[in-house]
Amino acid sequence: MSLLFSKTTLGPLTLQNRLVMCPLTRNRAAGNVPNELMAQYYAQRASVGLIITEGTSPSPNGLGYPRIPGVFSAEQVAGWKRITEAVHAQGAKIFMQLMHCGRIAHPLNLPAGARVLAPSAVAAAGEMYTDAEGMKPNATPQAMSAADIQATMEEYAQAARNAVAAGCDGIELHSANGYLLEQFIRPNSNQRTDAYGGAIENRARFVLEVADAAIKAIGRDKVGIRLSPFGVFNDMPAYEAMETDYAYLARELSARALLYVHLVDHSPMGAPPVPDSIKAMFRSAFKGALILSGGYDAARAESDLAAGKCDLVAVGRPILANPDLVARWKTGAATNVPDFSSFYTPGPKGYTDYPALG
Repeated sequence: MSLLFSKTTLGPLTLQNRLVMCPLTRNRAAGNVPNELMAQYYAQRASVGLIITEGTSPSPNGLGYPRIPGVFSAEQVAGWKRITEAVHAQGAKIFMQLMHCGRIAHPLNLPAGARVLAPSAVAAAGEMYTDAEGMKPNATPQAMSAADIQATMEEYAQAARNAVAAGCDGIELHSANGYLLEQFIRPNSNQRTDAYGGAIENRARFVLEVADAAIKAIGRDKVGIRLSPFGVFNDMPAYEAMETDYAYLARELSARALLYVHLVDHSPMGAPPVPDSIKAMFRSAFKGALILSGGYDAARAESDLAAGKCDLVAVGRPILANPDLVARWKTGAATNVPDFSSFYTPGPKGYTDYPALG
């Protein structure tokens, strides 16, 4: 009996299997509004147990990339509602990933009046694509004031309420991959000297307060979080106290009884591997569900589930290229190869046109 393809529960939810679609930025939301093409894309992939949406901004300030969706306007909520209805009709559950890009941004990608904000005024190495002028260096952000911190926290809470109003079963706080929440955790991007900087108890404060605000807004059984310990993406270098810092986070998140932690391991894409000791630490220290992701195939997913290393397994590129991945993995059918050139381009090519099994 396959564990991967058997029903399971996630808090109050029943999932049709233990396979999760990773959050995958695809840059198809023209004007930052979810659309019919996106509804088609998600519905195609709704044979998994749980879909975690692409990173969705809780505010105009969080829209660092071109054509990423938001969930702060009535029009955006209406667009997401069409998507959640399409997904639920196919049997999957859907969580919205809330992603504030923080310093991974350029003003050309932001609407009028929005600002590039971060814990400290430290630009990230690297460049950002803009539709207006092509590649640009990441902007130097404004250091968030105490008022900015409070306002951003409320934006997350309102975004959580909006996601549920749009029909989502819950939200995932994106505290990984070098975006705003992780920018507070990491000492290279957080050089504050107030209550939000310095020791890990301070650097983790914003993340935990955002989690508290989301819990208060929609309930702890609807809030998960994504973390990338040892991830180096978006100028997040490794540092000495990484393991103890994330152990502190695991304990604090467990104390809040969040629904799940989603640990991402980017080693298949060239990042340092997340040590097995960290995954095992989260498994024991965090009492909620654990989702693991990073380079899984069906055999490894089955093996890690059977060994009790996690509760659910998330995949990205395999499901990007194979809308019917569940059927293919069940039958051992060949899989489509992802077309990297169309990952972030507008339109249906390389998005909704991957062939399904005959």
